[in-house]
Amino acid sequence: MAVLVFANGQIDDVNWIRPYLDDVTAIIAADGGTSHLYRLDIRPNLVIGDLDSLDDVTQDWLTKEAVLLQQYPTAKDETDLELALLAAVRDYDAPLRIFGALGGRLDQQMANILLMAHPQLHGRDVRLVEQFQQAWLVTDTTTVDGEVGDTVSLIPLAGDVRVAETTGLSWELRDSVLAFGPARGVSNRLSAETATIILDSGMALCVHTQREWTR
Repeated sequence: MAVLVFANGQIDDVNWIRPYLDDVTAIIAADGGTSHLYRLDIRPNLVIGDLDSLDDVTQDWLTKEAVLLQQYPTAKDETDLELALLAAVRDYDAPLRIFGALGGRLDQQMANILLMAHPQLHGRDVRLVEQFQQAWLVTDTTTVDGEVGDTVSLIPLAGDVRVAETTGLSWELRDSVLAFGPARGVSNRLSAETATIILDSGMALCVHTQREWTR
């Protein structure tokens, strides 16, 4: 079970999300992320943010469904997604899965990715979920489950990353440094259904992309 958090990014087809809705702890929408749930006809437990991205149709639907709204001023330090994530970790002890974090403005996409490093999310299982890919932060050990041929990328954040060992990847790393800036860790491949990544130091963004995504 997980808390599903919906941001106001681009999701062209929402139907791939339906399997994630079968067994959830809660659903939280960050302002305009509500539109994805409206298209799914799934009632959120909470809509949070400055609520400036809700159109009249969506607002009427929220009123009809008696959804809890938490409205904040437009002039605030946090983004709507940040408020949603903080509400999730405050109220629930469950993994967080974020939908609609990408697409649109580059600054917002970058901020959404880096939100996973928020101090109040430390130690929590947090992932960005797209139709064919997931992304999460690694500071020690992680596993990647998929199909042989899937793409796995390790991108250093906040400085160099020292990799102690990897298994299950086509190009194994052992006692290696992924420097901050160069793209050496991009586009590795699963050589087994499960890969293991062990870091000695640093923080990396792990991106797992299913092989059927041909873009």
